[in-house]
Amino acid sequence: MSADISFALPLLDLRRLDGDAATRAGFLAELRAAARDVGFFYLAGHGVDPALEAAVVAEANRFFALPEADKLAVQMVHSPHFRGYNRAGQELTRGQQDWREQFDIHAEREPWPQTPGAPAWTRLQGPNQWPAAQPGLRTALLGWQAALTQVAIRVVSAFAEALEQSPDALAAIYDGSPNQTMKIIRYPGRDAAESDQGVGAHKDSGLLTLLLQDAVGGLQVQGRDGWIDAVPVPGTFVVNIGELLELASNGYLRATVHRVVSPKGRDRLSVAFFLGARLDATVPVLTLPPHLAAEATGPTADPDNPLFRNVGENYLKGRLRSHPDVAQRHHADLLQPAATP
Repeated sequence: MSADISFALPLLDLRRLDGDAATRAGFLAELRAAARDVGFFYLAGHGVDPALEAAVVAEANRFFALPEADKLAVQMVHSPHFRGYNRAGQELTRGQQDWREQFDIHAEREPWPQTPGAPAWTRLQGPNQWPAAQPGLRTALLGWQAALTQVAIRVVSAFAEALEQSPDALAAIYDGSPNQTMKIIRYPGRDAAESDQGVGAHKDSGLLTLLLQDAVGGLQVQGRDGWIDAVPVPGTFVVNIGELLELASNGYLRATVHRVVSPKGRDRLSVAFFLGARLDATVPVLTLPPHLAAEATGPTADPDNPLFRNVGENYLKGRLRSHPDVAQRHHADLLQPAATP
């Protein structure tokens, strides 16, 4: 699949990385431009098995059709590691309710030992919750996580090359145990009188996001002249830059604000995969060549969302803010005390 000017976002074919020198160079130039100009693009030619995609979608639909009691048995509030199910309205973006129900998993790893003096972010690592009523969900989602991790690392390596670095320039912050997060998400159809905030305007906190959409639109990207509809394109993922790549490139690559508008009258299903750095990593600043460094003006400063180069600290900050019920139950000692009159 080649680039098509009818799409509002760039469309790139990952198979071009395996082409001759001119084809490869052209892909890297287009990748750099897409990340610099809008921070979002469609990715075709990714090589993920369509049968695995079909299995993930089928299992996601089965999960959301489970009786509420089965879903609440794995509700996120039961997990100190922020894993599990959330009803619509349970997650917040900038203090406002997101109208979507979702199920979150991360890498399956043993909890970090909570020894005296251990950094607070070590609490994030631990097991996922899985619904006893649906054993097939675990197999499908962990298979998807593994497949998309490979694709995402390949794209991150390509970004390094596009910035005239070694392909493994950022490998030290994700090798071995990257932060792998994914969500299956159902946006309930709404009527005209209800809020249209499926997900409020935000940036993603990791390195890279790969999103599988169904045929129902709703994802919007903030462009220079307003919101751009990321219309569904079969056979592709929507890819966007996370804040860690913006930090590593000193702002050359853009983590772009985006949102989801709730669909009217019908549900929307999506599967989001987020590749992040290891929780114990510190994000470096790449030394860009002069012609690129001149265009790197530093990461965006947001007083309501300060960015930390310590990956675990950055991620924990976002989890505590987005999931106040989990924060209050399991991490009350980390919360700011309420101001007294």
